[in-house]
Amino acid sequence: MDVLVVGAGIVGAACAFRLAERGLRVLVLEKEATFAQGSTGRSAGGVRVQFSEPLNILLSYRSILEYREIPEAAYRPIGYLFLVPEALAEAQEEALRTQRSLGVPVRKLSLAEAKDLVPFREEGLAYATFGPLDGVMDPHGATAYYLRQAVRLGAEVRFAEPLLGARREGGVWWVETPKGRYEAPYLLLCTGAWTGEVGRRLGLELPVWPVRRMLFATAPAPFPHAFPLTIDLSTGFYLRSEGERVLLGRSNPGEPPGFREGMDWTWLEQVLEAGLARFPFLGGLALDRRASWWGYYEVTPDHNPLLGPVEEGLWVAAGFSGHGVQQAAMVGRLMAEEVALGGAKSLDLSPFRPERFRQGRLLREQGIV
Repeated sequence: MDVLVVGAGIVGAACAFRLAERGLRVLVLEKEATFAQGSTGRSAGGVRVQFSEPLNILLSYRSILEYREIPEAAYRPIGYLFLVPEALAEAQEEALRTQRSLGVPVRKLSLAEAKDLVPFREEGLAYATFGPLDGVMDPHGATAYYLRQAVRLGAEVRFAEPLLGARREGGVWWVETPKGRYEAPYLLLCTGAWTGEVGRRLGLELPVWPVRRMLFATAPAPFPHAFPLTIDLSTGFYLRSEGERVLLGRSNPGEPPGFREGMDWTWLEQVLEAGLARFPFLGGLALDRRASWWGYYEVTPDHNPLLGPVEEGLWVAAGFSGHGVQQAAMVGRLMAEEVALGGAKSLDLSPFRPERFRQGRLLREQGIV
């Protein structure tokens, strides 16, 4: 083998496909019994270009352009609507200028125009922004597509084989799983929320840790609706339509890192408090606990990913802080360039290099929700 890819979520699958496409012999090792069982499988499937960091914008933009050409990705451009409070008006204007300078379609809306898309209270808001290319996709379908393409090109995928340990010797990486020992010159970690744990098995400290997030679903609403994914930037509360239901949530800043499982129903009160204050119509909807779910964000100190080499022959593509699904398509291409060409050519990955944390170069992305 030329490359061992650890992880069969959407990032690992996209990387495996693009590496195989470049003629490399690829083996994917996945600890679960099938693909997309970690953060990918629990994702709400949102894709958006509305970020403030140019690299985040371009990773998402180019990924969306790819997803819309893949039928299995089931991309739907329902749009993202950001409700911008007065306190963030200037920062969001700067982000909007950056987006437009990169050729990304994002519009500034008046509050009246925004209310044509979803009803809300205007108090404290300055304006809204809308990304017509933003929307939702099917993470399972896209992951399955990438793995099928990788296998078609000669890659192997082995499930129920967690990485137990690895070492570099004689110019190759030796990786041990419960079922065997594998070797390759290159090792690529696409291990999501488990990256910190996997790194420790390699004797490395990789600053990625899991943080639980909840997504709540209402029962079918008694009225027709087609709400874009709408985010109140004053509180971080968000909602969108999903069929007859409304999905809603809000990240808990007090949630400690760690592999905590299950729904935290105690957080629901604060989610609803923020939601009802801005969207009073939610008061007429019932919550469906059985349709609600949880998953893990893979968080880094600055909420931006680690993309690039860690040491000789070892790369990492992880730490997306909730944005892995929407950026995976382009990340797969870039990681293939890293390995096959000795460095990424399509985009400059230097802002997201892992060494930035040692150097104290933390990024400040405004579009983290």
